[in-house]
Amino acid sequence: MARVTLQNVSKSFGGDRGPWAVQDFSLDIADGELVVFVGPSGCGKSTTLRMLAGLDDVTSGKIMIGGRDVTSLPPKDRNIAMVFQNYALYPQKTVYDNMAFGLRVRGEPKDEIDRRVRSAASSLGLDPLLERKPRQLSGGQMQRVALGRALVRDPDVFLLDEPLSNLDAKLRVKTREEIATLHARLGATMIFVTHDQVEAMTLGDRIVIMRDGWIQQAGRPLDLYDRPMNVFVAAFIGSPEMNLVEGDLLRDGGGLKVRSGELQLGLPDGEFVETERSVTVGIRPEHIIRAEAASDIEMIVSLVEQIGAQTYVLGTIFGQKFRAVFARDDVLAAGDKIPLVLPAQRLHMFSRENGRTLRQSKSINETNNGRKNHDQAQLKSMEVQG
Repeated sequence: MARVTLQNVSKSFGGDRGPWAVQDFSLDIADGELVVFVGPSGCGKSTTLRMLAGLDDVTSGKIMIGGRDVTSLPPKDRNIAMVFQNYALYPQKTVYDNMAFGLRVRGEPKDEIDRRVRSAASSLGLDPLLERKPRQLSGGQMQRVALGRALVRDPDVFLLDEPLSNLDAKLRVKTREEIATLHARLGATMIFVTHDQVEAMTLGDRIVIMRDGWIQQAGRPLDLYDRPMNVFVAAFIGSPEMNLVEGDLLRDGGGLKVRSGELQLGLPDGEFVETERSVTVGIRPEHIIRAEAASDIEMIVSLVEQIGAQTYVLGTIFGQKFRAVFARDDVLAAGDKIPLVLPAQRLHMFSRENGRTLRQSKSINETNNGRKNHDQAQLKSMEVQG
């Protein structure tokens, strides 16, 4: 396996003047790490993966794999294996022949091909399916064949481009578990692209969140969940998404608070910088607590969603829409009034002007594996986005 480094990589499909699909992308991926690129459609994550694979040229910047500069090398010379969204299996070939085809093209000995194919098939539970053709397989089985075809090549890096998007919900979970297990067993360097933040949170050693071609934040899953660098990351990570309301930052008796209409929220001492007056304050639905007695904050319930172990509640607080997650409650109904506590230690605060966090920098654990931080790139992105 190998270390992967992207240095100021940019991609434009219209020449040096843009439009830019990826901008100033810098990241160092450790040997054996599983990194997930995640973001909305059009954010540049698949384009970045295709540049790593050599399927798209790099407009500027450098790509290193295993200490080699591969920026200008064709795909066949990069020793990477890619798993595509549409599986790309040969319909006329058996599972065995689909997995063996790439090795035969490379001229590997017959015995070595057989050993690798059967070893990969055993790892993925494909032994009983080796003589079947793709039309005789389920979606999950075809996905495992595509993984097996990549596995037999013994590549330096595995690239996976939304490999689960064609599977139903139950099969997505099962296949996601198989990929995580495979990574743990192989210790392989893997880069996984998805638009699903649940996949990103459960699979990645680190997550890279992208928007409009820029890296918004890179770090461990819980770092991004606990310390989002901007409003976009805060809203993107977490399901249901974070509650966000706009308000004014005030100093009251030596302490800080945010006032949004009739809603007033005290902030913990020393946690945020007092550089803005117009702010956005946020709290995750799962961090809202039902008060045991009367409270100054009360939610009027609009909708109750029972999902088994938990109850999702949509309602309003002083006329502003909020979503909360509680333990199972079979008696809540629309129109109920619930006293709440919004814990100060669970609050997030962002600049309303540029969306950046106002949390003290000493309390932010931003991770980018020792490479230069992306504050400047993020600021450029936010300026471009308005």
